[in-house]
Amino acid sequence: MNGEKDLLQVLWNGADVLRGKMDANEYKTYLLGLVFYKYLSDSYLARVYDLLNDGMPDSLDEAQKAYEEIMKTDDAKELLLEMKDSMHYVLEPEMTYVSMLRDANMNSFNREKLQAAFNRIQESDELFEGLFADVDLYSTRLGTGDQKQSATISELIKTLDGADLIHTEGDVLGDSYEYLIGQFASETGKKAGEFYTPHGPAQILCRIAMMGQESKKGLQVYDPCMGSGSLMLSCRNYSKEPDYIKYYGQELMPSTYNLARMNMFLHRVLPENQHLRNADTLDADWPTDEETEFDVVTMNPPYSAKWSAAEGFKQDERFMDYGGKLAPKSKADYAFLLHGFYHLKQTGTMAIVLPHGVLFRGAAEGTIRETLLKNGSIYAVIGLPSNMFYNTSIPTCIVVLKKHREGRDVLFIDASNLFEKEKKQNVMKDEHIDKVLELYNNRETVEKQAYLASYDDIESNDFNLNIPRYVDTSEEEEEIDLKALTSNIKNTNKQIKEGNSKLISMLGELTFNNSETREAVDELLSMLKEV
Repeated sequence: MNGEKDLLQVLWNGADVLRGKMDANEYKTYLLGLVFYKYLSDSYLARVYDLLNDGMPDSLDEAQKAYEEIMKTDDAKELLLEMKDSMHYVLEPEMTYVSMLRDANMNSFNREKLQAAFNRIQESDELFEGLFADVDLYSTRLGTGDQKQSATISELIKTLDGADLIHTEGDVLGDSYEYLIGQFASETGKKAGEFYTPHGPAQILCRIAMMGQESKKGLQVYDPCMGSGSLMLSCRNYSKEPDYIKYYGQELMPSTYNLARMNMFLHRVLPENQHLRNADTLDADWPTDEETEFDVVTMNPPYSAKWSAAEGFKQDERFMDYGGKLAPKSKADYAFLLHGFYHLKQTGTMAIVLPHGVLFRGAAEGTIRETLLKNGSIYAVIGLPSNMFYNTSIPTCIVVLKKHREGRDVLFIDASNLFEKEKKQNVMKDEHIDKVLELYNNRETVEKQAYLASYDDIESNDFNLNIPRYVDTSEEEEEIDLKALTSNIKNTNKQIKEGNSKLISMLGELTFNNSETREAVDELLSMLKEV
């Protein structure tokens, strides 16, 4: 097995084992958690075999056998120290996926043993702390009673055995994992907004944020609302030095934070390049020591979320330079934007997805927007199609920000019609994404598609950035040909008269059984003769 398609099929078969037992938002945790455990276990065995034999094993069974043999010798302690140093975790021979599979095939699988393996990984290094906390091996969702619950996990272990996770080339495994996350997002619907940004908006956002920084070695990417980490990891695709990118991300939801950590490893991001944190982005600023400004800031925060907007935030460096105003309690959109912008390097680019309300709402938001525009901080506004995101059907936009640039013009792009309808969602295909990027790169006015607004344009619009004020996509109605219209009316009247005459003639030939019917028809005849 080596193709991405084959790998995806095996992983998706794993979903089938669980699909009838619980909803997608729950079974994604089991499937993605077990795939990650298998990856760690298989990578561990491959590393053991490499240390002992200086090469890759032909099979994981071969590596397992070699591991079991060495553990009976005096070299066992030294090997475990070497493994802890290079892999950051240790798994005894009975805790590997191969050992679990052996038990599953002999109908002797014990979930206590799998839980012990999870615990061992989590206790090995703070990198893995709490990583499997959501994978509840004792949940009644897996079935009623110990036997059925164990049988479900056992079946999943056997199904996933078909996935070769260590011989996959490049980012095949990471991309497959990303694909699964996207499929779960589709199935879980509204709950998915917390962990996934759809392909189209993600590609536009990341390609724009990476422009001009593709060759930078040691690029630093920041996402303070990282979800599954997909936006940050998408930036790899546009870097010539992807292995050196450092990722800084924060996420409020513990289960989603764990998903991002797994995603990083499955994309083979080195531990020293992962700087992820589980916390509330707005409540307390992070990061605050060492690296605090980043080359690339990508964000898809929760739309119009509530936050405290406490008076103390007016002295917070992130929010203090915007006319003494804070984002309103009921709509934290600008709080997220200003947080990300505060952490952007002078030479960097930030791209954030937000609802259209940020473009035109007044009061405190109007003051913040005006300050950003006066500073030349807003570089572009891109209107996306509606029904793109899993957690809302409202249209959204990408706002692009830069620091200390020359000029204060703003490029507006209306991409609201660049999509194809697919099942529940609207989807932006490659040609739509390329069109948006072409308009962005050219940075000039294109009728009905883009408008490069001067600062004077924006000021004359009272700093309102509503896209239709700048990009007119309305279609002119065709001029009415009055002569043709008059002729059509005459013809219609003529046809009505001819029809009436025929009907009068036919009614006049009728005979009647009673006087009531005759009177009714006579009344109808008199009406038709008047027309």
